[in-house]
Amino acid sequence: MVKKHKQVHNYLCKIISSYPSVKTDSVFYRLFQEFPDIFFELIGDSPDTASIYQFSSVEIKQTAFRIDGVFVPNVAMDQPIYFVEVQFQADTKIYSRLIAEICLYLRQNQPVNDWSAVVLYPSRSVDTGDIKHYREFFISQRVRRIYLDELSSEPSLPIGIATVKLIVTSEDTAIIEARELVERTRLEINSPIKQQQLLQLIETILLYKFPTMTKEEMEKMFSISELKNTRYFQDVFQEGKEEGQRQEKLRMVARFLKLGLTVEQVAEELSLSIEEVKQAAQNL
Repeated sequence: MVKKHKQVHNYLCKIISSYPSVKTDSVFYRLFQEFPDIFFELIGDSPDTASIYQFSSVEIKQTAFRIDGVFVPNVAMDQPIYFVEVQFQADTKIYSRLIAEICLYLRQNQPVNDWSAVVLYPSRSVDTGDIKHYREFFISQRVRRIYLDELSSEPSLPIGIATVKLIVTSEDTAIIEARELVERTRLEINSPIKQQQLLQLIETILLYKFPTMTKEEMEKMFSISELKNTRYFQDVFQEGKEEGQRQEKLRMVARFLKLGLTVEQVAEELSLSIEEVKQAAQNL
């Protein structure tokens, strides 16, 4: 279990531990899938708008193109389709690729709705794309850019946006801000399901940023009732549960040996190794 837990940590670290060189699409896909209202808060719209949209990742047929995320209205109404691009690496050709993807999508799907696009950057310095051929899209605000590190740091910042901002927060302040987010989640989110989802998202971001974080450090940010709902706690709990089962098996070794079973038979019966049975017998 420990080995498996470390593998999960290593996998998570590869995704976001160094955002200038590693894509973070999966983080934002999960975020917008579970909390679509956060996207509409980011673009200055009402979070209630999310209720009429469906979010998904879209592959453009017969090409190698894939759009990170698309918000499509659930019914044919006068609401735009939103294309979402998460760009955590410098890419001088991003806008030519993005516009090509959108145009292919429009050609293949022929939607009746208007469209808009939003590109999320960790910081302005990563935005190296050339807009020369597409400046009209930016002037009209059909294509918008959001720099996460420039989002307001006010305490009144909506909890969803504050959670997004945690992704690019410096390690020096990330722990403090995470604790505040946990407390706000407890006080502001009434739905137990939404509470758990948001806590798990905060936990995931922390594990990305601090892959060596210990159980004790995690406990300082989460109360026991909150912690037990996180994947981190569940992994550790399961690990402890399995260890407890192992100890119980070791205590049963003596009983089986007294019944006349051989070491090999005891090992097979209890699903232990022969060495474990021999060691337990010596400790009696």
